Amino acid sequence: MDLLTQNQKDPIETTSPHLFSPLTIRGITMRNRIMVSPMCMYSSEDGFATDWHLVHLGSRAVGGAGLVVAEATAVEARGRISPQDLGIWDDRHIEMLSRINHFIKEHGAVPGIQLAHAGRKASVYRPWEGSGAVPASQGGWPEDVVGPSPEAFAPNYYLPRELTREEIAEIVEAFAKGAQRAVEAGFEVMEIHGAHGYLLNEFLSPASNHRTDEYGGSLENRARFLLEVVRAIRATIPAELPLFVRLSATDWLPETEPSFTPADSVIVSKWLKDAGVDAIDASTGGNSAKQQVKAGPGYQVPFAEQIKHESGILTAAVGLIYEPEQADRIIREGKADMVAMARELLRDPYWPLHAARALGHEIKWPDQYIRAVR
Repeated sequence: MDLLTQNQKDPIETTSPHLFSPLTIRGITMRNRIMVSPMCMYSSEDGFATDWHLVHLGSRAVGGAGLVVAEATAVEARGRISPQDLGIWDDRHIEMLSRINHFIKEHGAVPGIQLAHAGRKASVYRPWEGSGAVPASQGGWPEDVVGPSPEAFAPNYYLPRELTREEIAEIVEAFAKGAQRAVEAGFEVMEIHGAHGYLLNEFLSPASNHRTDEYGGSLENRARFLLEVVRAIRATIPAELPLFVRLSATDWLPETEPSFTPADSVIVSKWLKDAGVDAIDASTGGNSAKQQVKAGPGYQVPFAEQIKHESGILTAAVGLIYEPEQADRIIREGKADMVAMARELLRDPYWPLHAARALGHEIKWPDQYIRAVR
């Protein structure tokens, strides 16, 4: 199927806010353009999803989102950010994830998952318990933190061990097996985490990748690992399922320092599209403790817009998007194809229902909540 959506081929009715127009990618249709951004809950034990995940993800489906994406989910145990991260490296992880996805689909949303490996940012405390490296005595894995080069993210993080070519191939296979389990669990959208300073982003950026082999040096070499993961997953999952990649479109470092730039993100996005990726979830930063982020409402939208128009791939915009009019305008003005929301959906799981009302758009409420519509 053509990657363009039916809504893009045919003009969307001007009476309908574009935020609430359906979006079809490959064989999957989302009821609107609102995506629940993957947000770590740090609430697992040995990678297993819990009732917390059922309630957290399920309530966003009940609340009207079109796509509900589970948090960064580690494809191997050492790829977790914290000891409490969600995982998909074991067949036993499938059962609870299946239960959650059944609920999400039952309430009209599409379930997605972000497949991830933390790389050199692994084995750290979850946010409310501190920062920096977790010792082995508290469940950390100091001897098994890995990265492209032996350089720590920050002084209080572990020094990673440089991955060998053979280990890179093993991690590519771990991503593919994680995707296979995700399909078995009922996920209908796969997203590869290539952002925020985690393993694949570490390889992409010259700020963290100092290798001299075929995985370092030129942009083409630095993108090799990510493209190998993409091709392995695309070959594993059914053709009708969409594949996204989250990219950090800039390292937010001074021009005088080696870094991954917006121009690089456009080039990589073209390569990803050719390799079978359907959409770029455009975020920024996270790969350097020296970053200088220029944050503000919708501050990352221009990156999604640039990638969309210069690489010809669908994009999701994310970052300090709060108001219904703001989100609708992003879609209506063609700056992105989806709006990925995080903090605002933590504050209000039913934001899509409220946004539809504010924009004067009719949206189906859950039957159990009909009495609250008027």
